[in-house]
Amino acid sequence: MSSLAQTVMHSLDNVVQTAKIRDLSKDFVEATSNDGLTTDHGVKVSDTDNWLKVSDGTHAGPSLLEDQIAREKIHRFDHERIPERVVHARGAGAHGYFKVYDNSATKWTAAGVLTDPSRTTPVFLRFSTVQGSKGSADTVRDVRGFAVKFYTDEGNWDLVGNDIPVFFIQDAMKFPDIVHAVKPEPHNEIPQGQSAHNNFWDFVGLTPESAHMIMWVMSDRGIPRSYRMMQGFGVNTYTLINAEGKRVFVKFHFIPELGVHSLIWDEALKINGQDPDFHRKDLADAIGAGAYPKWIFAIQVIEEADEHKFDFDILDATKVWPQSLIPLHNIGELVLNRVVDEFFTEVEQVAFCTSHVVPGIGFSDDPLLQGRNFSYFDTQITRLGVNWEQIPINRPVCPVMNHHRDGARQHRIHRSEINYFPNRHNAGHPVSPSQGGYAEAMAGVQGMKQRVRGVKFQEHFNQAQLFVNSMTPIEKQHLIQAISFELSHVEDPVVYETYTKLLNNIDFELAKTVAQKVNGVIPDKPGRSNHGQKDATLSQFYYTPKEPSIVTRRVAFLVSDGFNILEVEAVRAALVSAKATTWIIGPRRGKIYADGESIGTGAGIMADHHFEGQRSTLFDAIYVPSGSHAEALASNGRAIHWIREAFGHCKAIAAVGTAAATVKYAINLPEVDIVNTLDTDEVVTSYGVVTTGKYNMKSVARDVLEISPGPTGFVSNFAYEISKHRCYDRELDGLTEKVAF
Repeated sequence: MSSLAQTVMHSLDNVVQTAKIRDLSKDFVEATSNDGLTTDHGVKVSDTDNWLKVSDGTHAGPSLLEDQIAREKIHRFDHERIPERVVHARGAGAHGYFKVYDNSATKWTAAGVLTDPSRTTPVFLRFSTVQGSKGSADTVRDVRGFAVKFYTDEGNWDLVGNDIPVFFIQDAMKFPDIVHAVKPEPHNEIPQGQSAHNNFWDFVGLTPESAHMIMWVMSDRGIPRSYRMMQGFGVNTYTLINAEGKRVFVKFHFIPELGVHSLIWDEALKINGQDPDFHRKDLADAIGAGAYPKWIFAIQVIEEADEHKFDFDILDATKVWPQSLIPLHNIGELVLNRVVDEFFTEVEQVAFCTSHVVPGIGFSDDPLLQGRNFSYFDTQITRLGVNWEQIPINRPVCPVMNHHRDGARQHRIHRSEINYFPNRHNAGHPVSPSQGGYAEAMAGVQGMKQRVRGVKFQEHFNQAQLFVNSMTPIEKQHLIQAISFELSHVEDPVVYETYTKLLNNIDFELAKTVAQKVNGVIPDKPGRSNHGQKDATLSQFYYTPKEPSIVTRRVAFLVSDGFNILEVEAVRAALVSAKATTWIIGPRRGKIYADGESIGTGAGIMADHHFEGQRSTLFDAIYVPSGSHAEALASNGRAIHWIREAFGHCKAIAAVGTAAATVKYAINLPEVDIVNTLDTDEVVTSYGVVTTGKYNMKSVARDVLEISPGPTGFVSNFAYEISKHRCYDRELDGLTEKVAF
């Protein structure tokens, strides 16, 4: 992308008044002190607290059914809720825009949204979990929905995807089965928001086509650090059609600017209870701070003539298109820059359909997509009524005209006697493809009607094996731990024995290790040979930003009375300059007093939270400043737990001077080197723990923030460790097992 194009893209960061926001503004309502209450039919309400009743002025008698104002208030309350989604019930969303870099995709598609760089297309993106209800937690192990509504000039295009590029099943006919199996069991409505139970593992153990998807969900991809650090995938195979009518197959990708990062499993479990809204808060906080989430939009393209040249079927949703065979083409950028004004009206009522495409984009014979095209439209009618596309968040920004009439929640008032076509006025007539009318690409079809799947659809383990082969050692270790955790919650021996047998078709060592942990069937030889192939792009480490960054990273400053305030202010300023956020955590929420200040009368610093009010799980890194407070922290069990837990979760930890001794006491591992003198500003970094003896004005002058390691530059080294997201060497070398957290 040219520097001019980059400048234009960055200037759009401040754009919030997109065509869609202007459209929604027609329905904005805001109560002010000048507004009085009315009924839904506009009559002013004089009393909103007392039901009309028979009373002698002292004693209340029966309430009267004639009180329409009270009945309306209760009636509207009774019907505030709509049926929650069967899947993807728990979600969050935001507005933004999409823009292509140039017109390079013109050779594949006539869709203006993908080819016209002068356009800024409004979007709404809804993130979600799949299994749990609306009341479940954000950080459960699950697939995440990544559904984008593009409000294009030609109509709405809904790209209804996930954060994982494959799916559990190949044919939509099996969708009710996988959903029934993963949902809480029908006899006891347990478990909520997780897949660790008999029915789920029974189903996937007897459905080998799910093996590839299981590897993805049980990997770190199943517990993302934030919505902003997830990839997005269209999952299904679509088609693109160019101006000449030529068709190609396509898959859609979104690559996060911040890289792909995940939680630690123990951390995710704790956040479920400590802050079940962790992801939705993170999204709102980032947008509110102006750190707009961004993704590169990319496509993979396969010519029709090449459809059958691969050893997998390109229409099989349980398979990826390896990037080593089919490269990505980066063609645009998606940015979220506005939070919603009202959750229900926008996030809860937004409705997506895979069948919503625009000219230049079409469907393939992907059997999962074919069924989704029916299912999504049908379910929106159930939830929102037949006129669901007239709801403000769903309606297009382009003109809408058709002969659809009536039905519940019809908003349009059609001022014409014509509601059919053809008609004598040629009103509401079809539009030719040359004038922008949608036209399907011609494709030959030949065969017999039968309930079968293609030959290549019968192979289920090659790509699951490719995924496991491509994992780094820490990712593979986490995969083993995740499957072992899940199967240890399965009570029926038939179920966990079946799945440990299936694992041996993917990886012998994986199957053997898991089976030993869960009392499964321990194999004595591989179920099939390992093809040894790898694809680096399957590891989330492949997407680490090329330039180290700590943008939006949350850094907790642990302090007590007697901390070094000059040091805190200097470190805070440096981290904030790199767009991290800093939080003061102390023994109380209120003023914490610095060294030399009188407690109760000094200027102090305000603590954002107290040690019991927040936990290390909700932050990316910890810093402990020097000062006489170090001794108090060392004797505070909760403060020590903060440090130990952050260490156990492989997070960056930094300390200066006397506080370095506190960190050393908390971790208490000889393998971790800690600075041992107060008379130096040289930096010691060991297993992500950054310490120095002093950090004064001279040190600050030398510490020009460059996120990189080195012998000096305390904050630079600390920022570099934060940018790595985790120090997984701690876990690989067994250090996390030696610390109680």
